[in-house]
Amino acid sequence: MAIRRIGLTGGIGSGKSTVAAHWVALGADLIDTDALARGMTAPDGAAIAPLRDEFGPEVLDARGALDRDRMRAWAFTDATTKRRLESILHPLIAAEALRLAAESSGPAIVFDVPLLGEDSAWRARCDRIAVVDCSEGTQVERVVLRSRWTPDQVRGVIAQQAARPARRAIADAVIDNDGPRTLQQLRIAAQALWALWVAPERTREPL
Repeated sequence: MAIRRIGLTGGIGSGKSTVAAHWVALGADLIDTDALARGMTAPDGAAIAPLRDEFGPEVLDARGALDRDRMRAWAFTDATTKRRLESILHPLIAAEALRLAAESSGPAIVFDVPLLGEDSAWRARCDRIAVVDCSEGTQVERVVLRSRWTPDQVRGVIAQQAARPARRAIADAVIDNDGPRTLQQLRIAAQALWALWVAPERTREPL
């Protein structure tokens, strides 16, 4: 029987987005909770009014969107602020994700959830959980190369995410993407897991 709902997670810089993109090419419907959050915190997004009410207008930028850099810095240094932020965003994101899932007609739904390791409610919504994993050193190197962040900024984000052992503990499968693995090697690993979890007769060739 096909695995209908796959939870996908991994730390920043792990390669999770590459795996998600390959599964979409194989026919999955992707529900990216980070993308939902960005939409909800854009100007006139569903989260803007409650965020303004909770934190004040100073958390919005000149366009009326959430000032993500300011909010991120605030939340990462204040656990109470982080909980207040999550109490607004998480229910909105979950409701929209489940609405989209109910409309899916693909062979599988992939929930891309960075906080899957910390959120038992999300884990309960998934038939299987895949974790893309690599060392902290690899994470730092990759994120610094692709962004303007400093190594200390990347380590600050990593410190706020679930620890590697905690993520691996919830996994039904771990996709190793440490060190100098190529994109092709990562895609091969992702395709092998897809073939294992999704009925082969419903899988189309990757784009």
